[in-house]
Amino acid sequence: MNTVITSHEIRAIAPEVLARLRVADDAGRVRPIRTDPEGGAPLRCCLRRSRAGERIMLVSYAPLRVRPGAHGVDAGAYDEVGPVFVHGDECGGPTHGTGYPVALHGPLRVLRAYDARGGILGGRLIELPDARAGEVDGVLTEMFADPDVALIHVRAVVFGCFLAEARPIR
Repeated sequence: MNTVITSHEIRAIAPEVLARLRVADDAGRVRPIRTDPEGGAPLRCCLRRSRAGERIMLVSYAPLRVRPGAHGVDAGAYDEVGPVFVHGDECGGPTHGTGYPVALHGPLRVLRAYDARGGILGGRLIELPDARAGEVDGVLTEMFADPDVALIHVRAVVFGCFLAEARPIR
């Protein structure tokens, strides 16, 4: 009997992974911390945009690789490394709740579904203005109706970078 998913949670990059990325990122490099002069960088540690004057880093991150075994997904051939902004110092993490992080929304997003083996099951292009960003939670719920979907990555279309991960609540 398949479990019907009626809820999901959005996850930022886990604190233990952030600690590792701040020392050496997933490309094996040490990245500099810089002060953000203008703000607006999409932070994957707390799922909001940076503020002017905050200390941030641009690091390479492989979201399917982060914690082998613990994540329940084998990165396999879809193991990707891409750029993400994080705070240069430990932060308090997300404060927006478990839904889609509206603060990181942009006009073009893709929701990429993965199975437990790390295979891509498909995706959905989201083209919504910021005022309608809350509708993304409904699309995620629809995608989790497929029992083979283990997780969904929210990605920026233009830059292709990872924004957040959605997991079903069972």
